[in-house]
Amino acid sequence: MVYMDLNSDVGESFGRWTLGDDTAMFQSVSSANVACGFHAGDPTVIRRTCREAVQAGVMIGAHVGYRDLSGFGRRFVDIDPHELADDIVYQIGALQALAATEGGRVRYVKPHGGLYNAIVSHTAQARAVVDAVRSIDPGLPILGLPGSEVLRLAEAAGLRAVSEAFADRAYNPDGTLVSRSLPGAVLHDPAQVAEHVLRMAADSAIRTVDGSILKINADSICVHGDSPGAVAMAIAVKAALTDAGITIKAFA
Repeated sequence: MVYMDLNSDVGESFGRWTLGDDTAMFQSVSSANVACGFHAGDPTVIRRTCREAVQAGVMIGAHVGYRDLSGFGRRFVDIDPHELADDIVYQIGALQALAATEGGRVRYVKPHGGLYNAIVSHTAQARAVVDAVRSIDPGLPILGLPGSEVLRLAEAAGLRAVSEAFADRAYNPDGTLVSRSLPGAVLHDPAQVAEHVLRMAADSAIRTVDGSILKINADSICVHGDSPGAVAMAIAVKAALTDAGITIKAFA
């Protein structure tokens, strides 16, 4: 039987500001990247998200990022690597405590937004992420872009490196994500997204923005929870994979 993990960024509400429909997303995905308070999420939101993930049988991961609430963590921050490592330890620790109160536990780490993109090539920040995760629990896998520095360093440090692809994002021919500042960077049509994912899961391939086909090996596929129509896209993706005989299952 063929398996594929579907993950989604969740818990990204803050105070009276609500983003996404996490409860509905949990019906389609197998892993939850829970915001840890630095780009989104507050203690109440985090705890509630963990509770719902546990109830839905969805694996909990730490969605760590730069300390950048106003920018939703999507901007690069030129931060000292030691400070970055401390920030990541802090975020994982907070999520571990809140998850434990709801009978859950943190099973992996996925950097968010600007940090995720930076550590594709920024060696110092990638090493900070790896060092932080290893200092807490060397058994925690790290999700990242295939071929990225963070996954290379994770493997070198003895951590599990999990390659990730994106259901609702356009790709450059070199395998990087098209910048959100450019038109067409985010996909919105559920049918197009489902086709995109099916190609990833069944053929280990992605059609890039110039029409070329890029071979990839993804252990997990992300459906962003904050995109317009996210729930419909997640439902379409799950249906397409299921119809193709691919079972949705957490990677760990």
